[in-house]
Amino acid sequence: MSGQSITDRITAAQHSVTGSAISKTVCKATTHEIMGPKKKHLDYLIQCTNEMNVNIPQLADTLFERTTNTSWVVVFKSLTATHHLMVYGNERFIQYLASRNTLFNLSNFLDKSGLQGYDMSTFIRRYSRYLNEKAVSYRQVAFDFTKVKRGSDGLMRTMNTEKLLKTIPIIQSQMDVLLDFNVNANELTNGVINAAFMLLFKDAIRLFAAYNEGIINLLEKYFDMKKVQCKDGLDIYKKFLTRMTRISEFLKVAEQVGIDRGDIPDLSQAPSSLLDALEQHLASLEGKKVKDSTAASRASTLSNAVSSLANTGISFTKVDEREKQAALEEEQARLKALKRLKELQKNPTTDSSPVSTVGGTISSAPAIDLFSTPSSTNSSLLFSPGFTASPTPHQPQNSRGLNVDFDSVFGNNANANNLDSTDVLGGILKPTVTSSPNQGMTQNGQQPNKLVSNDLDSSLANLVGNLGIGNGTAKNDLHWSQPGEKKLTGGTNWQPKTAPSTTWNPATMVGLSLNYAQKNPLGPIPSTQQYPQPNRKSDI
Repeated sequence: MSGQSITDRITAAQHSVTGSAISKTVCKATTHEIMGPKKKHLDYLIQCTNEMNVNIPQLADTLFERTTNTSWVVVFKSLTATHHLMVYGNERFIQYLASRNTLFNLSNFLDKSGLQGYDMSTFIRRYSRYLNEKAVSYRQVAFDFTKVKRGSDGLMRTMNTEKLLKTIPIIQSQMDVLLDFNVNANELTNGVINAAFMLLFKDAIRLFAAYNEGIINLLEKYFDMKKVQCKDGLDIYKKFLTRMTRISEFLKVAEQVGIDRGDIPDLSQAPSSLLDALEQHLASLEGKKVKDSTAASRASTLSNAVSSLANTGISFTKVDEREKQAALEEEQARLKALKRLKELQKNPTTDSSPVSTVGGTISSAPAIDLFSTPSSTNSSLLFSPGFTASPTPHQPQNSRGLNVDFDSVFGNNANANNLDSTDVLGGILKPTVTSSPNQGMTQNGQQPNKLVSNDLDSSLANLVGNLGIGNGTAKNDLHWSQPGEKKLTGGTNWQPKTAPSTTWNPATMVGLSLNYAQKNPLGPIPSTQQYPQPNRKSDI
């Protein structure tokens, strides 16, 4: 099974409806996709553990609920997400887990859906045991061994003898459960188990580093201990040698699966002569007869052993520091990107208006609005047969008069003789607009006309009715305005027999009509210019 299942999508949608962002993120981090939990989801959950208003028990219970799923993918990813929060989340998350009596009860888990389910179920049972042991260890010592301070002044190096003898066995138990994961390189076959293995690998390095420093402290105090303490200390050291062999095998698996060799620490075992010296000292305390050994020889053997273990500790510390440095650089890059994003939001470089900058100048090309009220300095649109609209304000004006082709309208043009009345009227009703005075000039110096896409029915209806083409009167069978539409064109006794002004300016015409109506309420509006009447009748 690959990709998010229908169940995953439905569950995420349900959490979206209820407004539970944490539950939705947990669901997305533990989908049926055969891959590790996505980093963005884990980062969000980590941030939630740092927020004081987030309910940590609810977050943990949501992860526990996902482990009750029957799919090994969902359960494995739930364990991985929980482990990730225990390592990188706020400490109060692992504190809550340690306060619970039980965490994961997956000792009998088995996915019977396929062969891969059988194989992965084994590692799920082992993985859940380690997480349980990790929480129990925190409960016993009140700190996480993988996060303690290391070095000569570290916690494990400065601990007193009694507490040290109680603490080291807890580390051993946690280390044993971790190494019981016991995976081979050929079993790391998918992204889910690989994500879990990487977390276990990092835990193993930090845990063994603390374990190693505890052994160094133990050896330094061994020859000053009481008989009972020496006996417990010797047993601890023998177990340490066994764990060192097992941890070396674990690191070999890590190297085989592609982890960089520089990220794998080197192990330096203490000389075997140290074990003999420890056993002889204990035998002497018990009253047994042993071969004589000088204090100088014991000190030399102890010094060599401590030096070897210290080198191992330095190697583990370098690996851990390298990982911390990489995480720090990643966090700095993220903060830098976030800062850059905030700067872009404060100082946007783009504008929503259609203005383009070319060569440092701002140019704007607004669309022509035929129905806007032009200023007094702008030329008005000319509605006439073959009219041309005046250029926009930023264009030079090439004509002050009327551009009318009467020959093509009244039949004097040779091409116009072959047109019927419908063609002629169609030509009248097609307004044109020119973009610039010199753009697209023909050979005769005339500008080609371009159709205006706007609907000018309302304006053209009044225009054609006022032209008076032919006998000076408009035909009664032509209805240019829509039925029921009332046109306010002038005074109360206005007569449509005289031709209006050839220059139509909404602002000017309205002002002229109002002024004249106030002075002459009963008289018609005079025409400022009339069309010359032809000598012969038109074909219309």
